[in-house]
Amino acid sequence: MTNSKLSRILTIVAAVIGLLGAFFLVRIMMAGSDEVQNSADLQNSIVSPFIAFTQVVLFIAAAAAILFSVWNLIKHPQALKKTLMMLVVLGVILLIAYFTASDAAVTDITGNIIKNGEAGSTSKWVSALINFTGFLGLGGIILIGLGVVRGMLK
Repeated sequence: MTNSKLSRILTIVAAVIGLLGAFFLVRIMMAGSDEVQNSADLQNSIVSPFIAFTQVVLFIAAAAAILFSVWNLIKHPQALKKTLMMLVVLGVILLIAYFTASDAAVTDITGNIIKNGEAGSTSKWVSALINFTGFLGLGGIILIGLGVVRGMLK
């Protein structure tokens, strides 16, 4: 299949998805937001199909992104090697975040343990993922700074 045919097909699919989304939006707007909020029947007949449609589109888009990414990695072994190396680096950063995380109970400002905030593995994983996000953010800022310095030196 040529690129122009594929482009036309994708344009038509995007247009159909857009028209369906617009159709559901118009149905919600015609019903009125107050009526929809106060009526379970209207929510089931108008909002629920819109949510189901959105979920289907999301799952199809996610599946397509994953499939095409895997296909591209299979076609380009060098990219697969780099991807695996980066996954190992992310795994090492996650391990560092996990071992530096606290497994203490989660407390509010007054020191009382919040609901479901008991000490243990769940608390440790939450703390680890917060640390992981911080490490990735710090690494991103450092790399951006290095890029700026490198660009200034050229």
